[in-house]
Formats: sequence, C-alpha cells, structure tokens
Amino acid sequence: MTANPGQQGTPEHQTPATPVPVDFTVRENRPGKVIALHLNYPSRIAQRGRSPQFPGYFLKAGSSIARTGDAIERPAGTELLAYEGEIALIIGQDCRRVTPEEGWSKVSGITAANDWGLYDLRHADKGSNIKNKSGDGFTPLGPNVIPAGHVDPAALRVRTWVNGELVQDDTTEGLVFPFGQLVADLSQLMTLEAGDVILTGTPAGSSVAQPGDVVEVEVDAPSAPGAPSSGRLVTRVVAGEHAMAPYGHGPKVDDTQREEAWGSREAAGLPPVAPEAGDGGASAGAGAAPAQGAGYHYVPSMPTADRSLLTDELKAKINATAVATITAQLRKRGIDNATIDGVRPMHPGQRILGYAKTLRYVPNREDLFTAFGGGFNAQKRAMDSVEPDDVVVMEARGETGTGTLGDVLALRAKVRGANAVITDGGVRDSAAVAEVGLPVYSNGAHPAVLGRRHVPWEVGGTIACGGTTVQSGDIVIGDDDGVVIVPPALLHEVVEAAYEQELQDAWVFDRVAEGHPVDGLFPPNAEWKQRYAEYRAAQNAGQTS
Repeated sequence: MTANPGQQGTPEHQTPATPVPVDFTVRENRPGKVIALHLNYPSRIAQRGRSPQFPGYFLKAGSSIARTGDAIERPAGTELLAYEGEIALIIGQDCRRVTPEEGWSKVSGITAANDWGLYDLRHADKGSNIKNKSGDGFTPLGPNVIPAGHVDPAALRVRTWVNGELVQDDTTEGLVFPFGQLVADLSQLMTLEAGDVILTGTPAGSSVAQPGDVVEVEVDAPSAPGAPSSGRLVTRVVAGEHAMAPYGHGPKVDDTQREEAWGSREAAGLPPVAPEAGDGGASAGAGAAPAQGAGYHYVPSMPTADRSLLTDELKAKINATAVATITAQLRKRGIDNATIDGVRPMHPGQRILGYAKTLRYVPNREDLFTAFGGGFNAQKRAMDSVEPDDVVVMEARGETGTGTLGDVLALRAKVRGANAVITDGGVRDSAAVAEVGLPVYSNGAHPAVLGRRHVPWEVGGTIACGGTTVQSGDIVIGDDDGVVIVPPALLHEVVEAAYEQELQDAWVFDRVAEGHPVDGLFPPNAEWKQRYAEYRAAQNAGQTS
C-alpha cells in the first residue's frame, strides 16, 4: 500500500513493531499538549455534510486523560455523551516548521484514543470544545504504544466496540489530511514538543453511549509484520450524581445536537426529513439534516417494529401455510402489490420468516462512492447490526450487473442471527455464499464488486425491492414460490385466515384425489362448504374430547 502524500511509507526491510505499555496519566508521561482534529475520515465528512478544505483543531486539557478500564461520568441531567474512536499520534522530538514530507518522521508512536464529547454543552463552547471535550476522563489513551517507525501511516486501522458490538471500522488509506500534513501544519505556529499528542479524527459510527455501556477502541496495523496492536482501550460509562452548577452554562440540546451526537436522525429516534412537493425529490446526504426553512418539512416517524409479533404459535401456522395462500389473503384485503418479484432462492426447499431489516443502494456515482462506499459503510452497518429473526432486504433497483452480497457479509449476518437475505440485485461468490447456509433470495449471480453499480446508502428506511415497498419491521415470508411482505398490523388476521384456507384447500385436494369433480368443489359451493364445516367440527370435537 502506498503512503498518502505527506507521509513516509514503511521501510522496505522492517522488523516487527513491539507495542509498549504506557500509562499516560502518570505525570512524567502526560502530554504537554493534546490537540484534536475535527474532521478527517471521508465517511465522517459525508455523515456531517461538511467538506473541510484545511484541517481544523481544538485543544483538550491534560487532566482529561484517562487509562484503559477507567470510568467516564455522564453528568446528571445530560443525555448526549458520545464516543469517538481515534488514532493518537505521539510526537517523538521537538519540531518547528517541518514539511509534510518530514512530518511523519517526528512521530514516535501511535496508540488508541477515545475523544469523548458531551454534546449537551456544545452551545457553551463557541467552537472551542473546552467544556464539552475536556471533562475528567474524556481523553482515554492506550494501553500500548506502537512504534511509528515500523508501520505505514496509510495502512492503519481503528475500530470501536460498544458492549461487544463493532460500531466503527475504518482505515487511514483515504484520509483527507495525512498524518505528516497535520504535524507540518501545526508546527508552523507552535513548537510541537516530545510527548505531545495529536488526535487525528474519527470515522463514521461515532454515537451516544449510555450509563452501563462499555466502549472499547483498538488501533492496529494489520499488514505490518506481527500485526501490532494498541490493545483494547476500555472505558465504562457511569451515571453522574452531580448536575451542572447554575453559575455556568447548563446542558441544552436540540434535534440538531441529537442527530450529530447519535450519527443520524434514525439513530436518534427523530422523524425523517422529507422533501416538500415540487422540490424534485432532492435529499440531503446520509446523516445530514437539511437546513430548516429550505423547502423541507418533518414527516411522522414510522412506529418501532413490534418484535413480539412472531410467537411460536404464529410461526408454526405461518410455516404450515404456503406463501401463495398468504398472498391470496392479502389480495382479499386490497393489497395486491406485496410480493418481491424476480428473486429466486439459492436454497430451494427452505422457508424464510422474520422481520425486515432494510438496506438501500443508490446508483453508483464515483464521488459519492468515495464518500460513502468505504469504511464502515451502510452495507456493513446493516450486516453488523442484525438482530435474531431479522431478514435483510436490499433495494438494488433490480440491477443484476454486480454483486450486492458476498460470503463474508452473508456469514456475518448468519452469525448475528439473521434468518435470510433478500436482494433484487446480484450475488457474488455465489458458491461460497451458498455454503454459508443462510437462505438467500436474489436476481442471480454476478462476479463484479458492489461499487461497479451501487453506493451503499441507507439502513432502516423505506425501500422498494422487487417492485414492492418494504419497511423495517414488516413481516417477510418466503418459500419456493417467492417472497411476500405482510404489514405487521394485518399479520394475525391474514395468518389466521390463510391457515384456515390452507386446511380447507388440503381437504379439497383429498376430495379431488377421491375422484370428485372440481366443479362446485374448487372453490367450494354452499354444499361443499357445509360438508367441510362438519368435517372441521368433528375434528375439533375429537381434539377436545
């Protein structure tokens, strides 16, 4: 991998870097300065909807530094304490007015950092971030330092977990501001001293943590000899007992702060922003809220999916009922367009049932793929946030000229508990996907990667798959005939009616097998309905006797 401009690559003949444990809270190890960068990762820049031309910085207090295992307190009366997994650069020697080409050589080591922030106090800082970023415990560092001389600064990785779930995963390959440039830029006006720390920005996936959560950050160099790692930097979130004092700015939040803290309107539980009629359907970038008064209005949010709907009893009835029968019952209730058309099962003979988890791709546009396609993108977030009994449903616009699923993500969905994946696009590595064993419906196989035709765009929204509308939480039922979407509000009514219809159809089938003509029997006329009712009554009496 080639280093970014302004960075020095890894030595051609290198020895493995041996990480060294360092406690930055000890006085002699505490940095003289902690300088943090606002935006650097393309995934985060796209999420914020702001494209910086030059680096922007803020300072963090040395007293905010903490160790792995330390707790961070969310003050009483606040709600938006957010984590940001980052790579921390440790300056190895005093430097002033260095060039971008020299900048990386002034870095002695790298480690993991968590740039915690309290969005409730952003209004008090006017951009300085003093109150919202410099609380005690707001800058944990460590636990190990990776020597910088044996790793490629463009081949590092930062990952964050919350309660064991991976929420941030990105690399330094495409940083907007390479590390060497950061060192050079800062050294133009101030002397960077040995031991100073530069926090280099966070990728998409930063969000709000709650008391009781455990947040872990790790930085590593997967392609370097020995794959050196900083180890897991662990922070426990606890509820504070003390509210902010009245003689300073108190906490204040609005929907803009909630959206930025959580990472998206959806994650914050806020209603989506929709274009008003006549605006041509323009939409904001993912995670970016359009300016108020600019032709946008709020629309009511969809209800949270009721994951108690699929009881064992109801599942048994659904699995004993053909999709064709369920589709017929939906049609009787005025819903004709409920089937996902064009998709076929990769595992014939297996039924699927679960709650829809939606994922939408938009047509590839190179600048958008650069911003949204890399790192922990929407496709990866969808598979990495699957819950048991989910069915991942992908909108790929019926585009079959590329793959929308491969074996690694299929395996991740299966491990997370998904019941199936449905895409109206293609599947690549189809033989390997089949071996995973997760039921998959698709429009066929194709060897091309996702980026040939698609940009992963949105998780959890309302999508169109195979010609029908699907919302997260809809009930997805599939067999060899195809896939049908059942609105949750109609589930019990439709299933009970379809199950009864299935029993009647089976009884009619037996009568035809006995030699009866279908005229008047299929569908049953009054006489045959009466005979069937007597048969069912006798069955029920036998079950209760």
